[in-house]
Amino acid sequence: MISRSGELSAVDRIDTSVAHPARRYNYLLGGKDNFAADRESGDALAAAMPTIRLAAVENRMFLQRAVRFLARQGVRQFLDIGTGIPTADNTHEVAQAVIPSARVVYVDNDPIVLAHARALLSSTSEGRTAYLDADLREPEKILAHPDLDATLDLSEPVALMLVAILHFIRDDEDPRGILARLVAALPTGSYVVASHVTWEYLPPAVTAKLEANNDNGQFRARNTEQFADLLDGLELVEPGIVSVARWHTDDLPQPRPSVQDVSFNGVVARVVR
Repeated sequence: MISRSGELSAVDRIDTSVAHPARRYNYLLGGKDNFAADRESGDALAAAMPTIRLAAVENRMFLQRAVRFLARQGVRQFLDIGTGIPTADNTHEVAQAVIPSARVVYVDNDPIVLAHARALLSSTSEGRTAYLDADLREPEKILAHPDLDATLDLSEPVALMLVAILHFIRDDEDPRGILARLVAALPTGSYVVASHVTWEYLPPAVTAKLEANNDNGQFRARNTEQFADLLDGLELVEPGIVSVARWHTDDLPQPRPSVQDVSFNGVVARVVR
């Protein structure tokens, strides 16, 4: 179905024959909102890196810890780009458990996520949530969206969530520029929460197998230095860029998974002027 604006409806945009990152991630997390192409792609990655499901779980736990950490610092607004398909303890649920009046705007470009937006939009009576059908590559569209303006006050601190999404932005798509534009719209005292796949800890043979699954070239793993370059101008919160399995985990069961098994770096950074 074509909308009045000439765009395909969410249902008509779903291509079940091609794996999509959000649906593949859902599969790796043990979800059911995925198709054969997503499962085939996920299984191929698991064949190359058998601990990839553990990595997905640890990355999700990092998001939850980071949201809880910032909410306890008094941050009550969250802009979550690359939301993914809803699962347990979404950003608004974690934030509103600490601050019931917290406000969250979700952004994703997967029509399956749009179909689940109603679940994302549930909220405490004091808080508020909204969902934008948009792409990280179009920061101006996100910032100019009326639902963002109606939900968040960009004169007050906002936590910009970029969890497991920057590695889908190629270098020629200017990830640093995209992030800089979003950060420029946020006031001092805001934060960026980001995680990024890294292959720096993996043996060359494993990296080669993972690269073989990146035949369309859309995926871009980055090491710690390259990840830090994207965050230039931000003030890193202790402990800086570390494995998501190592970020603020003192109260979690020990020992934690190895950096090799997880291969995700995470960071919380402060916006300063």
